[in-house]
Amino acid sequence: MPATAHHVGITVSSLEEVLPFYRDVLGLDVITRFSVSGEAFATGVGVENATGSFAHLDGDGTRIELVEYDPEGADIEEPSLNRPGAIHLGLDVDDIDAFYEALPEDVETISEPQTTESGTRICFLRDPEKNLVEVLEQ
Repeated sequence: MPATAHHVGITVSSLEEVLPFYRDVLGLDVITRFSVSGEAFATGVGVENATGSFAHLDGDGTRIELVEYDPEGADIEEPSLNRPGAIHLGLDVDDIDAFYEALPEDVETISEPQTTESGTRICFLRDPEKNLVEVLEQ
């Protein structure tokens, strides 16, 4: 039996600081918020005495999970797209230029919208904790 996708998860340091970016800037609806703890959770994630605070957002068919762990692990280096193991969230928009122009000034971008050889228009952003988000128009 093949696996089916359930969600894409992003670990954050502060759910309260990052959630407004995904909700207000990217326009994703919050489906649910919850916390999980206990021995089964800690064993399942491989983090002793772990507690997780979660927010699930609706990515129009893809559930996006933001999770804040206690205890928090060590920070990783600033993500870079060309590093093996690098991850990013990709979101499709109808008009990338209008989306880009409407971004708040404090949102960090890697570049203005670019048209790739495939004809797809892309730009990359960083959330408040430097996680990479690709915005594309096909």
